[in-house]
Amino acid sequence: QVQLVESGGGLVQAGGSLRLSCAASGRTSSRYTMGWFRQAPGKDREFVAAITWSGGSTYYADSVKGRFTISKDTAKNTVYLQMNSLKPEDTAVYYCAARPTLVVVTTAPGYDYWGQGTQVTVSS
Repeated sequence: QVQLVESGGGLVQAGGSLRLSCAASGRTSSRYTMGWFRQAPGKDREFVAAITWSGGSTYYADSVKGRFTISKDTAKNTVYLQMNSLKPEDTAVYYCAARPTLVVVTTAPGYDYWGQGTQVTVSS
């Protein structure tokens, strides 16, 4: 079992920045893929970014490429999502997720473990 705890959400003006953190504990492994997803009211949960623990390969949704950066601190078992140039359409609950394989997928059902989510609100 893996436990994930997100933090770092909040209210920010358009053009601003936030950094989300996801602390992982439990039966973590270097053979995991960590992902960030988001869900706005009335919409499906959508892929944002992913990173492999081993190798650190990164993947991004087209909507956030060039603005968001996913990274990891192996010593702290923590994954980060640096979000710059935020837009009102980035407003959503952001979830951290883990998948016990290095094969990256961008759909929510492909992830086995989820955090509780953190709210990000971008005002115009």
